[in-house]
Amino acid sequence: MAAPYAAMVMDARNGEVIHSRNADTRLHPASLTKMMTLYVVFEAVHNGEISMDSDVTISRKAASEPPSKLGLRAGSKIKLRYLVRAAAVKSGNDAATALGEAISGSEAAFARRMNRTAKALGMSRTTFKNAHGLTESGHMSTARDMTILGRHVLYDYPQYYNLFSRRSTDAGIRKVSNTNRRFLDAYNGADGIKTGYTRAAGFNLVASAERGSERIIVTVFGGSSTAARNAQVAKLMDLGFQNAPTRMALRTPRKPPYMGRVAADEPDVVIASGAIRSTTTRAKSIRVVAAAVKSSLRPAARPTPEPVLPDTLVAELQNDISSVLAEVQTEDVQEVAATVAKAALTVATPAPVIAKAQIAKSAPKASVKPVVRPKTIVLASARQAAPAQPVLTREAEVVTRISTSGGRHWGINVGRYSSRYAAEKALLKTALAEMSTLDGSLRKVVNGASGFDANFMGLTRESADLACRRLQARQVTCFMIGPS
Repeated sequence: MAAPYAAMVMDARNGEVIHSRNADTRLHPASLTKMMTLYVVFEAVHNGEISMDSDVTISRKAASEPPSKLGLRAGSKIKLRYLVRAAAVKSGNDAATALGEAISGSEAAFARRMNRTAKALGMSRTTFKNAHGLTESGHMSTARDMTILGRHVLYDYPQYYNLFSRRSTDAGIRKVSNTNRRFLDAYNGADGIKTGYTRAAGFNLVASAERGSERIIVTVFGGSSTAARNAQVAKLMDLGFQNAPTRMALRTPRKPPYMGRVAADEPDVVIASGAIRSTTTRAKSIRVVAAAVKSSLRPAARPTPEPVLPDTLVAELQNDISSVLAEVQTEDVQEVAATVAKAALTVATPAPVIAKAQIAKSAPKASVKPVVRPKTIVLASARQAAPAQPVLTREAEVVTRISTSGGRHWGINVGRYSSRYAAEKALLKTALAEMSTLDGSLRKVVNGASGFDANFMGLTRESADLACRRLQARQVTCFMIGPS
């Protein structure tokens, strides 16, 4: 008997529904569930609960999960990043269970967190019972809810989205192939995201593709085979691109509030007669007999002096931002750049501005001494110092960064993207977010065989290492590029 069919087509840029059929019917999601498992893991990593380099000990329960699986052994240890790759690419059930246990201590507690997160995302007709998606009573979702989830995975944690487009990857104990590689190879612009199959669910797929400035997400439940499902998804994807407007303002979904390891993961706290009787956590039991606190005042913020920038540095910052905006090639990226640049300048310029007389009176003279600008820097706004210097024309190169001479042969890579537009946007956002270490670097997009690399070049080894470490602290993936 064929599994029930449901489908949805959505314009990912603004969440508008282009087509739907049985989109609110509760059906078995199968391994589409792992999108939520990975979303919660990304959230936990982003908020410091766990690290991608954390060692995870595999339980008997995780090791005994049925295929598809990575082949983990009970008692063995493996890095969290390898479990993430196995769940995203191989759709390993043992990896998914191990991830849930690593985050919440047990799969049952993790499922409760998955349900809280689903509710926060607006997935109103979804209930999760496990981390892997194997058929279980009450474990249900809809085409609409899974489309919403796929859109949040794309926009809330874009630094991890490339996992879903990898044809194969190293999962620690072995190399694994992508369960979605046929559709990724067959459909132009496809870059993710997740397949699912059980006998009760049929062949499911949430897929996303980008062409130019357009991005479409398609969800199909109940395909009769991999080939039939992929053909239906391609047909609906074409429908989406045909009906989506070419130009559309990007309105990313609102990221849900971070709830983390809240009490809902543990046995309920019993409250009676104004006192907390008892509560039990995984690590220890706590008994509180005092009366419940009626109010808790927020401590006053420590007074700190307003940051003050010399007028010259503010002017230089404005010139640097103007040069960034001038280099952007597309209007869409310009819009993003203008917004980020405005925010960066707002942070850099205090309001209200403190009068110079007040600065001289209240602050030590040494604290406002400007840093001497290296002689290798030439400002775009610099005036002609002497008649012997050439006049800068539109055709002449205006140097706003430090030259790559003098040992500046190093760089950093901040990601590989499916389009030049996405790489340029990532470079611009990163440059404006990390001005202190990337100032003077050259943004460069390199078109390779498997995508567009977003690179910052023209750095010293020390500055490249510092920039990469600061970006990694911001949860931005990067690595250094040596002289070639």
